[in-house]
This record gives sequence, structure tokens and C-alpha cells, in this order.
Amino acid sequence: MKLLIVEDEKDLSQSIVKYLGSEKFICEVAYDFHTAMEKIHVNDYSCIILDINLPNGNGLDILKELKLLAKDEGVLIISARDSLDDKIRGLNLGGDDYLAKPFHLAELAARVLAIIRRKSFGGFNQISIGELVLNLNEKTLKNDVEEIPLTRKEYELLLYMFSNKNKMITKEAIVEHLWGDHTDMADNFDFIYSHVKNLRKKLINAGCPDYIKAVYGMGYKFVIS
Repeated sequence: MKLLIVEDEKDLSQSIVKYLGSEKFICEVAYDFHTAMEKIHVNDYSCIILDINLPNGNGLDILKELKLLAKDEGVLIISARDSLDDKIRGLNLGGDDYLAKPFHLAELAARVLAIIRRKSFGGFNQISIGELVLNLNEKTLKNDVEEIPLTRKEYELLLYMFSNKNKMITKEAIVEHLWGDHTDMADNFDFIYSHVKNLRKKLINAGCPDYIKAVYGMGYKFVIS
């Protein structure tokens, strides 16, 4: 699950990135209003952590832009302002939750996950994939007998594919989702093929049908009824 952290306090931003990274989230950052606006125009995120007070702009205007773009990212507003008016304005403009600074990182992570569950997975903590169960809280994949070991990228790939089930996902979209700001480190898509191949093999060995279908020259579909 890829997040955008819009926060100008770099120490706080990096603390959030480090903690959420340890929770298997993929994080991108924007330290100012203009960078954040650029990112929401070109990228999609599972959730945006948005500070209201930003250099060169107001975080509430980012909420307005998301609405104009008809994007469905979840938004958790964070701000040192703890006034009722700010909270109401942010929620009315499309924010999903509001967390006043200072906050515990564990609470931040829990609220982000709750937003993603509501927006993308119908509010459920567990997702059934054939005979397997994907647990969003534990970030594990299990059958009736044992846990199916997945690397971090395989877990993120499975979650991304399932959240876009029965839709064609381009290789470019997979790279951008899994690597975010570091996509320019890749010279080709061979490593995507490797991740997809390994994930497909693990699912089949665990007793699943072959859900992952290649769309020649374009990308993949996770086909499930």
C-alpha cells in the first residue's frame, strides 16, 4: 500500500516514513504545497497523510484539488491546529480522518490502515483469496494449515493486484506503485516479471488457481470471481 506524506517538518516526515516503512507501507514524501500538487496529479495512493500548514500553500487546497480530479485516495489530515473549525472544514472537503499533533506513530499507522480498509476493502481486516486469507493487520497470507511466506514486495504486489482485481494493470503502474520515487533505478521490467513469477508460484503451490494472467505486451490481470 503506497502512501503520500505531505509534511514540511522533515524530522517528523522521516520518522513517519521510517515507522510506516517498518509496517510494510511504501512511502513517498512531499515537503511543500507545490510538490504535493504535482504528485497527486501524476500518481495514485492508497492514502495521503496531509498537513494543513504547508510552505507556499494550504493543505485544504490539496483536498479541493483531489475532489476536482475525482480521485478516491483516502486522506488523513494531521495538523498542530486542534480547532473544531479546521477539523470540520477538512472533513467537509473530503478528508477521511483528522489527527492533531503531537501523536503516537502507532496511532497514525492504525488510522491509516483503517482508512484503507474502508476505502479499498469494504472495512474488512481479512480478505479471502480462494482458500487463502490475507490479513491486513498482520500483513500475512495463510491457508488452513500454515502461513505462506511472502517477501515485502510480493505482499504489496498481491495486495495491489487484489485491490484492482479483474482490471488490467500495466507494468509501469506496478513499478510506480511498488517503488514510487525510486522507479528511475530500474533499467527494465525484468524484475517485475521475477516478482510476478514468484508470487504466482507461491499461490499455486498453496492450492490457489492461477489468478495472475499476463496481458501480452501490456501487463497483468488478477482474475477472480
